[in-house]
Amino acid sequence: MRHGRLTLGSAIGAGALAVSALVLAPAAGAVEPQEASIGFECGSFGSGSAALKATQNGTAATIEVSTSAITAPIDVGAGAVNSTLTLTKNGSGTTTFSGNSNPAIPAGSPVSTGPLSGTVAAGDSLEASSLKIVVFGITVNCTATSAQTPGPFKF
Repeated sequence: MRHGRLTLGSAIGAGALAVSALVLAPAAGAVEPQEASIGFECGSFGSGSAALKATQNGTAATIEVSTSAITAPIDVGAGAVNSTLTLTKNGSGTTTFSGNSNPAIPAGSPVSTGPLSGTVAAGDSLEASSLKIVVFGITVNCTATSAQTPGPFKF
């Protein structure tokens, strides 16, 4: 009989813990997918794929970009990359995410930038279309060469 009460007590405790974890989970937003990839062509600077990571907090959203289309020819310090990511919004308009928050980038490494900040509304569907990066006064314009996979960010 004591074994039955112990098992029931453990089950109730585990259930309460699971419910409290759901209740206390942060409301980070419902962007789906949270990660995507896309191809970019950056003229004489190269071409390659880019990894995108999106997060949402209410109407504020951020996207981090790491692309093998551009490699740093020299060491680039943190915060030295000024970036603007343009995305097609709901299939017809556009919106931009911008910022100059980047980690330090060693020479020869792919360029990473972000989080780039933007504003979203419930129901927005965003797909990357171009990326502009300015480093040490040099502007690199990249154009998407493929559809974003697994698909657009849906907020």
